Amino acid sequence: MGLLDGKVAVVTGGSTGIGLAIAHRFVREGARVFLTGRREAELAAAADALGGAVTAVPGDVTREADLARLYEVVAAAGSPVDVLVANAGGGPSAGLADVTRHQFDVTSDLNFKGVFFTVQRALPLFRDGGSIVLLGSAAGAAGSTRFGVYAATKAAVRSLARSMALELAARGIRVNTLSPGPIATPSLAGAPAEVVEAATARVPLGRPGRPEEVAAAALFLASHESSYVTGVELFVDGGARQV
Repeated sequence: MGLLDGKVAVVTGGSTGIGLAIAHRFVREGARVFLTGRREAELAAAADALGGAVTAVPGDVTREADLARLYEVVAAAGSPVDVLVANAGGGPSAGLADVTRHQFDVTSDLNFKGVFFTVQRALPLFRDGGSIVLLGSAAGAAGSTRFGVYAATKAAVRSLARSMALELAARGIRVNTLSPGPIATPSLAGAPAEVVEAATARVPLGRPGRPEEVAAAALFLASHESSYVTGVELFVDGGARQV
C-alpha cells in the first residue's frame, strides 16, 4: 500500500524539476494527481510519462482564469482534494540597483500572490483533514545580494503558511512550508556557474540536492506520517541554513 492510496493531489509548477518529482512520487504512492504548469509541451510530456493517474491542466497560477479552469477540472472529477502542493515559483537574478518594476511584479505575483490564490481557490474543494504544502526556499531565511526580491517573497510564503495553519486548523487541514536549498533542476543548471558554486559552497553536505529528495520530504508532509505537524518550515538544504 502507498502512503497516498486513494488520495487526490494538486501540484502546481509540475512540468519539470521539483514539481515533476513530487508528482512522480505521489503517483508511486497511490495518488491521483492534477498537474499544472505554464509550459504546455513539457507539461504534456510529463503527464504522458507519469501515466493515467495524472491529469494535466495547462495554466499560469498568476492568472485568475487559469486557476479557475484548473479547479473546474478538479471539481468535475468528483472527488475532494486531499493534498495541495503550491510549487510554482521562480525569479530573476538581479542586484538591488538593477531590479525593474516588471521583474518585481512578476516575481511577487508568481511566488506570493499566486500561492495565496492557489490555496484560496482550492478550499471549497478541500477535504477536512487534508494537507497543504507551500514551497518556500532556504533563500527566504537569509539575505541575498542578487535574489533579494525572490528571497523576500519566499519569506512571505513562510509567514503565510503560519496564518493559514491557524485559520484552517478547525477543519483539520495542515499547512506547512517546504524550503529547498540548491537543487539539481533545469533552473539551477541554467544559472551562472559562479552562482551555483557559491550556493553549493554553503552546503555542509557538499553538493546540490536532488529533486527526488525534496519529493520525499513533500510526501512526508502530505501524508498521515506528519499528522501532528502543521505550521512548520521543513528545510531540505543539506544543512545550509542549519549549521
